[in-house]
Amino acid sequence: MTAKALKAVRMVAQAAAGSPGEEVPRRVCAAVRDGLGVDGVTLSLLTDTPSRQLLAASDDAALLLEEIQFTVLEGPCISAARTGEPVAVDDLRRERARWPLFGAMAREKLPGVGSVYALPLFFGDYVLGSVDLLATRPRALGEEALEQASHVADAVTAALVPTRETLLTGNDAPAWAPEQVVRAHWFDTWRAVGALAARRRISPEDALALMRAEAFRTGRSLPDITTDILRDRPRRP
Repeated sequence: MTAKALKAVRMVAQAAAGSPGEEVPRRVCAAVRDGLGVDGVTLSLLTDTPSRQLLAASDDAALLLEEIQFTVLEGPCISAARTGEPVAVDDLRRERARWPLFGAMAREKLPGVGSVYALPLFFGDYVLGSVDLLATRPRALGEEALEQASHVADAVTAALVPTRETLLTGNDAPAWAPEQVVRAHWFDTWRAVGALAARRRISPEDALALMRAEAFRTGRSLPDITTDILRDRPRRP
């Protein structure tokens, strides 16, 4: 492990040690960002399943990156969670082939982001989620640096494992801070999915597809669509 990666691993461990549980994801995000020298970081659980939870985003750009991927259901962090392999987008402005919907929306809404990297978070052989790294400059991490970042992802998993059972089995909104942001991304979304499914007498999968289509069609975020549904406004979908 390089000295930089080792420093980042130690920073993650120190951020989690002794912190209140609800503060751990946000503090870990900051430690990863500062330790690896990137401009933004997000942590998500179960990125490849409908039970996805955002744990933390270091800033508004990182949060928007997650919103885009969750809306169009494609992108680097979803691929990392599905394949269990690191994913590199070295030049977001030129990336066209792999995820056409994600690429188009990301270039439109995140013009200041040059590169994105996603790392799976492993718990044994199980992919617990993913960590996204974004940078304003293209090619922020070379191949070796991305490989070293995987050690930091392992440290992130170790920091999250003590609260894993609560996250995966609890029926209440997760207590991560900032609470309002975490509830909207994505706990309240699943309440809205259930409400829309019951209202339309369709499956939850179809309800979520309708919500995603409406978000993509209008350019609004899924939290905005969610708010309308939970308030029972007479708005599509």
